[in-house]
Amino acid sequence: MDRRRSPPPRNYRDQEYDRQRDSGRRDGGSRRYPEERDRESNRRRREDEQYGYSERERERERNRDRDRYESSSRRRSASPRRRGSRSLSPRSKAKPDFKASGLLAAETNTVRAANGDSTVLKYNEPPEARKPIVGWRLYVFKGEEQVELLHIHRQSAYLIGRDRIVADISVDHPSCSKQHAVIQYRFIQQKDEFGTSKGVIKPFIIDLESTNGTFVNGSAIPVSRYYELKASDVIKFGTSTREYVLLHDEAS
Repeated sequence: MDRRRSPPPRNYRDQEYDRQRDSGRRDGGSRRYPEERDRESNRRRREDEQYGYSERERERERNRDRDRYESSSRRRSASPRRRGSRSLSPRSKAKPDFKASGLLAAETNTVRAANGDSTVLKYNEPPEARKPIVGWRLYVFKGEEQVELLHIHRQSAYLIGRDRIVADISVDHPSCSKQHAVIQYRFIQQKDEFGTSKGVIKPFIIDLESTNGTFVNGSAIPVSRYYELKASDVIKFGTSTREYVLLHDEAS
């Protein structure tokens, strides 16, 4: 009986060599010269005759190698990703915020008292703010009795409220807010009876979003809007019974 010798075990280097050789065959032999291909073919023929290693067995071995490679690739793709390997989506990245935070304005408008207390002003004067030329005054009445006279022509604005740190005109009634309202003198353009435009300085009052409102001649004025004042107007703050009558030197 013809006993063939079993082929020697094939290691990884031999298998890699076969794969490279087969890839050269698939490429049509473009990687080798004709003489080299002939020598390789003769060597493989002698090896097959010596060990009885047929082409069919080589094909089965290549199929097993391919199956093992595909199986290992599937296991790697199915394994969970490492922490930190996930890329951040564009939505999850923080975007810069260039909006005004208000911190600078708050620091600029902060008024500090001698005892260390501080208050942030709720109001800033407009560009058209001017000191009045006419001597405006406020006559303060409680019932039928005049209790105070206030000269309000020495500066362009007067803040009215319970906070004595910032208030120019203090009111103590609990219904009044700490920064209740402001009397503001503004330079505006006004046309006379002939249609000629000229600049004048007039008094206005603005309510600083107070809790109980500001009233002129018995009617509540709009919040956060300038309301023009005229001579003989009567102003009240909150539910206080005190009345502030506005007059000036030229009022008849």
